[in-house]
Amino acid sequence: MRPKPNPRAIGVKSSAARRTSQAFADTSTAFAKVAGRPFALIAALCIVLLWAVAGPILRFSDTWQLIMNTVSSIITFIMVFLIQNTQARDSEAMHAKLDTLIAAVERADDRYIGVERLPDEDIEEMRAELGPHPPSGDEGP
Repeated sequence: MRPKPNPRAIGVKSSAARRTSQAFADTSTAFAKVAGRPFALIAALCIVLLWAVAGPILRFSDTWQLIMNTVSSIITFIMVFLIQNTQARDSEAMHAKLDTLIAAVERADDRYIGVERLPDEDIEEMRAELGPHPPSGDEGP
């Protein structure tokens, strides 16, 4: 039987930090889900259409251009961080699941648990050891 991981090694957080982290995770997930729906595209197109219609009214002034530039820059800036957070959490969850599967399979090579945290050179070295194709698992023990 394999030893259970040390919670301190995983990174146990204080209660307040955990709540803050969970609130941010929930918020970023919700925003990422909304941003990925057709409604978000339709809303963005409507905003651009309204901006374009306002052009002649505002005589295509610098303010008219500045409004769109500012709004689009702010939205882009926020969305980059929210989507990056969501993708990073998804990736971490997938790695944790894969690590659990590797740990559960007796014949699996435990060196691959947490391999994503190694420097690139170490990962390339491990790939070179495997050769052009990973082992099929059909060999005997």
